[in-house]
Amino acid sequence: MADFSFVTDTTKYQPVNALGLGKAAKLAYDGKQKIKKEVNSWGFDKYEFFDRDETQVFVAGKDDMIIVAFRGTQPDKLQDWVTDADFELVDGPFGKVHDGFFRALRVVWRELLQAIKDFQDKGQSLWFTGHSLGAALATLAVATLRADDKPVYGLYTFGQPRTGGRDFAANFNQDFKPRCFRFVHNNDIVPRVPLRAMNYSHVGTFLYFDKDGNLSEDLHWWFHLLDSVKGRIEDLGKTGTDGIKDHDMNKYLRWLEKNKNENPFA
Repeated sequence: MADFSFVTDTTKYQPVNALGLGKAAKLAYDGKQKIKKEVNSWGFDKYEFFDRDETQVFVAGKDDMIIVAFRGTQPDKLQDWVTDADFELVDGPFGKVHDGFFRALRVVWRELLQAIKDFQDKGQSLWFTGHSLGAALATLAVATLRADDKPVYGLYTFGQPRTGGRDFAANFNQDFKPRCFRFVHNNDIVPRVPLRAMNYSHVGTFLYFDKDGNLSEDLHWWFHLLDSVKGRIEDLGKTGTDGIKDHDMNKYLRWLEKNKNENPFA
């Protein structure tokens, strides 16, 4: 059986849970059969896969837990998405949310919700994850469930764009911040969009990987800026932009593995 460790009976931050959900977020980029084979090797005997209008998500369940993982933005489309995205805010759960993200969730929501209900026959703990666009969709899925007071144990996201307005962020955080962990790697550009000036705001508990993969729960603004500058200087002359390369889920996974025994909240 492939290595997949998880603490299913807590809502507190767990390094092994971060790593496990990071693996699931990366796996969401693969095809239906490859995902199924991998989650089966992790010990999950229930599996559903949905791919509708470019929204892709899988659900994997077993006796004690269920994972929902959304696929993120395809790497070859990322730069266009960052610069050309439509940032209109519309009514959603807990407040105003990104129109495009919310529409992308709705195309799979009915089927996804039914799969979760079918799998959750023993009160299994429910977990959500995603990278990039997938992180935004996972956040909106959790918000939709929590707006109906449905139990969710945790949400771990990687390279997440801002997903909703300030009202959404305030309401989401009041309800779910202690169970939501949002990872950002060094100069990753995606968490910087949409802009705060457009009334967008981040949700969850911030966790930061510096350029060497050191994990911090928070940083003074000047230290974050210093680390960002270091990363950009070291990237000069290399192919591609630092902000795009730091968005790579493989880098997040590398640093999650490095910190699998480190708890910044302990």
